[in-house]
Amino acid sequence: MLLGIDGSGKTTTARVLARAQGRSARPGLVLRNRSGRRWLGRVSARYGLAPSLGWTDRFETVVRVVNVLASEARARLAGGVSIMDRHLICQVVLRRVRGLPRGRLLPKMADGLLAAHVVVVLDVPAEVAFDRIRSRGEDIESLPFLCATRAVYLELAAAHGWSVVDATGTTEAIVSRIESAASR
Repeated sequence: MLLGIDGSGKTTTARVLARAQGRSARPGLVLRNRSGRRWLGRVSARYGLAPSLGWTDRFETVVRVVNVLASEARARLAGGVSIMDRHLICQVVLRRVRGLPRGRLLPKMADGLLAAHVVVVLDVPAEVAFDRIRSRGEDIESLPFLCATRAVYLELAAAHGWSVVDATGTTEAIVSRIESAASR
């Protein structure tokens, strides 16, 4: 499971990890668990809508839960190594950063499902992530949002014993760090 702030390299690293697994005896499968936030933002902008934070969270939570449950099922059926890019805990993090109630069901589901995974938080300084996001031109995240989100991910990693991997440097170096963390 790869977690981390936007711009930390989760998707890129997941693809490289899967290719590396493909060269071994166990095939690698990348499963992306999106929340629909980018789609909702585009549709809202196109139609001049400004959904409330609560409505946005409900939409994103439903989309993410459906995607995660489908990914969990695909991972079990596929065998081999599955690399998940994001999970339910990402929605818990978003709620906390946005100042929304944590809820009861989502955190329990997140904790229960994550217990079966090796969880790695890809960590980069918020400024690095901000520059990466701006250079790819697909998302709009503020530096304060990235700082707050990073702090929550690092706090959760410490509380749950997840591995935190430095995600600066080359993708190959990051993959090597992840493989070391996963083998512990």
